[in-house]
Amino acid sequence: MSVLKELQDRSNNTCELCAATENLKMYLVPPKTEEIADHAILACETCISQIEDPEKIDPNHWRSLNDSMWSQYTPVKVVAWRMLNQLKGEGWPVDLLGMMYMEPEELEFAKAAGDFADDEDKVVHRDCNGVILAPGDSVVLIKDLKVKGSSMVAKQGTAVRRISLDPENANFIEGKVEGQTIVIITEYVKKI
Repeated sequence: MSVLKELQDRSNNTCELCAATENLKMYLVPPKTEEIADHAILACETCISQIEDPEKIDPNHWRSLNDSMWSQYTPVKVVAWRMLNQLKGEGWPVDLLGMMYMEPEELEFAKAAGDFADDEDKVVHRDCNGVILAPGDSVVLIKDLKVKGSSMVAKQGTAVRRISLDPENANFIEGKVEGQTIVIITEYVKKI
């Protein structure tokens, strides 16, 4: 049996997100790449276009998640969770997320896309003035820094270009000073 046929049977030929019955297609849930029913949903063109392009999202269309979030199928729950997180600003999705239950492996699958970390879980790097730093930014040192493990001293006023951020620690960035890559504590830099 083909994957599409399996999805059609599973969903009774309706969109597994909004229950539409026309223009249905298989949608492989990222980051999964293997075309099997456990990695895909049957969805209408409207749902798929809004999933793939956040600019097209119509919040009222997604009120149907109130039903589909209770699906017994993991990929349906994963997409519902992701869409509810994208729509948190509307208010009502927060209540649905509070009611939703997912097994740990389902939640891991849902978060695998990477852009759904809760605000308190995100690592945010800030300079000495509280300005948010991003990868590729340029900063200037606000004091002389002794570089551990070498005799080098990075002087106050030295520009560090194209910094990279430590993904696990908001206090550390990396950059090149005098041709050497060093770790710098964010409280000693100012964004330029």
